[in-house]
Amino acid sequence: MDAAEPRRSPTRALHGLLLAAIVLPLLILAGGGYLAWRTVSTEAVRDLQRSLAVAAEQATKILDAQALLADRVQDMLDDPDAPALLANEAELRDRIAAMIARFPQITGVLVLDGKGHPVASTTRFPVDRLSDFAAHGFFRTLDETGAALVIDTDPDGGLTGRPALIVARRRGLARFEGSIVVATSPRTIESFDRTLLAGNPAYVAGLFRSDGIDLARYPPQAEDERTPTGYHPLLALIAGQPLAGLVRLRSGVDGVERLVAYRRLETYPVYASVGRRWSSIWTAWFALMATHLVIGIPAAAALILLTLLALGRTRAQETTLATLQSEVRRREIAEAALRQSQKMEAIGRLTGGIAHDFNNHLTVISSNVELLKRRLPRDADALARLAEAAMQGVQRAATLTHRLLAFSRQQPLDPEPLDAGRLVGGMSDLLRRTLGETIEIETALAPGLWQVRVDANQLENALLNLAVNARDAMPEGGRLTLETANVRLDTSYTTAHDEVRPGDYVMIGVSDSGTGMSAETLSRAFEPFYTTKPIGQGTGLGLSMVYGFIKQSGGHVTIDSTPGRGSAVKLYLPRWPRQPEGTRTPRPSSRSPVSAGETILVVEDDEAVRRASVDALQELGYTVLQAPDAMEAIRVLIDRGGIDLLFTDIGLPGGVDGRALADAARNAAPDVKILFTTGYTRAAGRSTGRLDPGAHLLPKPFTLQQLGAKVREILDAPPPSAAPRSVPAPAPAGGKPGTDTAH
Repeated sequence: MDAAEPRRSPTRALHGLLLAAIVLPLLILAGGGYLAWRTVSTEAVRDLQRSLAVAAEQATKILDAQALLADRVQDMLDDPDAPALLANEAELRDRIAAMIARFPQITGVLVLDGKGHPVASTTRFPVDRLSDFAAHGFFRTLDETGAALVIDTDPDGGLTGRPALIVARRRGLARFEGSIVVATSPRTIESFDRTLLAGNPAYVAGLFRSDGIDLARYPPQAEDERTPTGYHPLLALIAGQPLAGLVRLRSGVDGVERLVAYRRLETYPVYASVGRRWSSIWTAWFALMATHLVIGIPAAAALILLTLLALGRTRAQETTLATLQSEVRRREIAEAALRQSQKMEAIGRLTGGIAHDFNNHLTVISSNVELLKRRLPRDADALARLAEAAMQGVQRAATLTHRLLAFSRQQPLDPEPLDAGRLVGGMSDLLRRTLGETIEIETALAPGLWQVRVDANQLENALLNLAVNARDAMPEGGRLTLETANVRLDTSYTTAHDEVRPGDYVMIGVSDSGTGMSAETLSRAFEPFYTTKPIGQGTGLGLSMVYGFIKQSGGHVTIDSTPGRGSAVKLYLPRWPRQPEGTRTPRPSSRSPVSAGETILVVEDDEAVRRASVDALQELGYTVLQAPDAMEAIRVLIDRGGIDLLFTDIGLPGGVDGRALADAARNAAPDVKILFTTGYTRAAGRSTGRLDPGAHLLPKPFTLQQLGAKVREILDAPPPSAAPRSVPAPAPAGGKPGTDTAH
């Protein structure tokens, strides 16, 4: 570090503090202003809503009273003595007046006949029967539309003698017989609104019909301020929000901007509204801000002082905290990787055990079905088809167990030094045919790629599996990229990833531009039988096989994915430091797989499997002896003699397994040849991970053809003393070879 650096740091810190001393109070002021505005505006809205609720309730009560009186008058006119009552104006007037005596807000009631002439009125006696109110808007509406009730105004007082808010009720249902008009003074509503709003000049209130006709307003409008008939500034908003709403608008009458809340009355086509001057809300905000400033300025000064005192200590604490957080994150990543590895190991042991038992059953089924096929009459086509169908089912089940063993790292591998770049490049044509024309394939192969030691067939299968998964993730087409590179995984990487050793690796990447995976799917991608594909379109073992194969080969696999942006799988295989070794390609035996008179000793503790193997070898013409365990097999070897081939399961009961039996057999008969079988490949290797010289392995389940070909190949091979050095068999990663007992 430069010596001047420590001296510059306090200067930069002081500059930062100076900037904070200026900016922080402004931020506090801005934040306080914002919060104050939210408080004031929210309270203003709440106040409007509360006042509106009360005003709407009062308006509803007034209209309810008018409608109720109109109904009572109509009930009275529906009585049988109604004709006589209509003929006696004085009596009708007195009875109506008695009804409205309990309603001080009612200023008058007028009864009109079907032609608009008055019949009786509480405000005029006698009425002028030549008066004609048929041209009045409410009367025409009742007559022409058949409406039962109309709310209107009488601004000139022509109906009852003074301006009024009226409720007019229709008389007659089938035939229009006139109307009953109940009037209330607008001053009643205006007085109530004045009391409700405490006479505050910043507030206005009103009552208007859904067609825009003003019914009442506080404060009252002057004659020149009244809006045109059918016009109201809230009508446009009501069209979109017919029940209630809140809007800021500028009045077309006085030019004042207001915040207005409105609500439709529950039972009438009438709206109540309450508004407040927008400038009064700003005034309230300014007042509240003054209070904040009185408190905020000293608080800001104190904050600056505390910041100055704590700055030095905070920096040291932040450094320590950052270090601790980094360590915690590293440990969390390592612990998560360990838990995932332990989970996958547990699932692997479970699936391996299931596959092992299943292989024994499949061996019995396969052998018996093939023997059945061979012994069927030539004309038994129907039975032959059934046997073939059963055999196909066995083969599919065997494929499934192979996939399970691949995931559990227990499949038999044939590793050899390999140029991964050449293998990947050579798969381009195969992938194009497999994936179709909608998938564009790109390759980025690094020159000078290191050698790896891996089973070439299984690596091809793994890459093909990944490519098919990528194709399924790109139903509309896309791009598949294959890449290779030499990489070095250092200690910092391997510490965070369980079962990974630092060193040189060859990376093979397969990425696509498909739909990608969610975080939940990504966390379970390698689990067996987990799939997001529809039923019948995937087994959920594709990525599991890749995972198990790479781990069994001593490598490492990662997968990254983002929904909508595709996925990338990277396979890391350890660098093979040796030069490629020459491999001998075995020549297939030109002889028939049938017997040439040899004797075979079958050693298998599972009676059904042993019986199936014996029957199969006898079908091929061999002389077959059998033993259920190693001790019985040794007695047969010594007593009988002349054994050409020992065909033994590796896992045997009684404390002597198949490998120990093979050693004893060679001591008793040096020329005897050995063929191992097992349904659990973990048992096939010793602590060195290699098969014994001169020994061969036939994994379960096997077909009659496979058994015959393998037996013939071994019997036709040179004696063990002349056989070439055996190819090492891989030991499962993380396991302890030689400790499991399996069949």
